[in-house]
Amino acid sequence: MSDVTKEQVVQALRQVQDPELRKDLVTLNMIKDIQIEGSKVSFTVELTTPACPLKAQIQKDAENAVLAVEGVETVDVTMGANVPVDKKIENLTIKNIIAVGSGKGGVGKSTMAVNLAVALADCGAKVGLMDADIYGPNVPTMMGVEALPPTPQGKKIQPAEAYGVKIMSIGFMVTPGQPLIWRGPMLHSAIKQFLMDIDWGDLDYLIVDLPPGTGDVQLSLAQTVPLSGGVIVTMPQQVSFDDAARAVSMFKKLEVPILGVVENMSYLEMEDGSRRRIFGEGGGENLARVAGAPLLASIPIDEKVREGGDLGGPVVVKDPESPGAKAMIAMAQSVAARMSMEARQ
Repeated sequence: MSDVTKEQVVQALRQVQDPELRKDLVTLNMIKDIQIEGSKVSFTVELTTPACPLKAQIQKDAENAVLAVEGVETVDVTMGANVPVDKKIENLTIKNIIAVGSGKGGVGKSTMAVNLAVALADCGAKVGLMDADIYGPNVPTMMGVEALPPTPQGKKIQPAEAYGVKIMSIGFMVTPGQPLIWRGPMLHSAIKQFLMDIDWGDLDYLIVDLPPGTGDVQLSLAQTVPLSGGVIVTMPQQVSFDDAARAVSMFKKLEVPILGVVENMSYLEMEDGSRRRIFGEGGGENLARVAGAPLLASIPIDEKVREGGDLGGPVVVKDPESPGAKAMIAMAQSVAARMSMEARQ
């Protein structure tokens, strides 16, 4: 039996592709720390996100490729991740900033932002969630957080934390039930403070829950820091499509890459397995076509999602096997994959 060489292992791994990035693992510089001990080979595959939806497939393909090398009997693959940095972001320890927007209120945008952040954190990513929705700052309720922790003297403002996610919200700045009536300059100042004066630490992703529409907050955010990508939430009916199309135009004018569209409340699954399209159908697909971006997910109507939001327990961690949670976990993986693809361009 001939000795196994590192060159043989590398050559075998050149046959394994990342299905999303469509290049082999060696070319993508994902193979780290190859160790050979007799007939045993071990190495690390460093993905571009811990939320990679194809992690298990890549691991299996890498293992099988190396097992095919003559003399190899055992393969030990460690799966790691190193999220690429958006080089446009300066003066922050945040790798990517992803805005979640919609053309109108009531489509479940905050629900998507919260569950996106928590699902990414649950995969092992370092995640922050910034609630910039001045009309309905619901993130504190949905995350089960009432206030910010004390700020140590001479330090930056400490974000709240829940479910492994660091949180800042306009809701922490006002008394419950009090309307927030701020003009453009005040909003701009608040958005800048939320980004620069909060001790976010090192983050792979900062998820920003935008207010509905295309107003001052969106403009202030884009003027303060480059956005790495945008996710647009809509519903199936025509009215939602018309409004969400304005959000598409806004992201394009601000030169924010659109990662994709999420269609919320797509259908109600009946006991016999059939689906009722209560709010119509086709809105998400049509909007994705207009945006030139994929339909990332179709989220079913699921009372577990509503319960999670009301009780401060996001459904992706409280009831991960529910239909709504499964769809949103898949959504988070798709967003992470799209962000990785965007970073490689």
